[in-house]
Amino acid sequence: MRSLLLISVLGLGMLCTTEPMFAHHSTAMYDMANPVTVTGVVTRFEWTNPHAYIYLNVKNDKGVVEEWTIEMMSLNHLKGYGWSRDLVKPGDVISCTGGRAKSGLPAMLSSLMKLADGRMIKS
Repeated sequence: MRSLLLISVLGLGMLCTTEPMFAHHSTAMYDMANPVTVTGVVTRFEWTNPHAYIYLNVKNDKGVVEEWTIEMMSLNHLKGYGWSRDLVKPGDVISCTGGRAKSGLPAMLSSLMKLADGRMIKS
């Protein structure tokens, strides 16, 4: 009986400590199966952990400007792709391709960007 209790407590402890690992970095809120591309003017670039973000002013189908939140990979991944904290600046016109938020909000998880100078870079 004592062994069963010990195994149960250890099992529960392992479950409680490993569950958060499965929840992190989920892309479930984005429609990655149907990528979209948006083009707009950078308003700010946040070079932060655990993910970098770019905010874009994008004209929608009605000509109204919306601020899009563009989520990117971790800084380690971005550095490996050639990114630095000063690669994108406010005022730059860029295009981002990725999975749009399933909620309909103007947000996406970007996988590829076309920079102001025409370069294509993973994001």
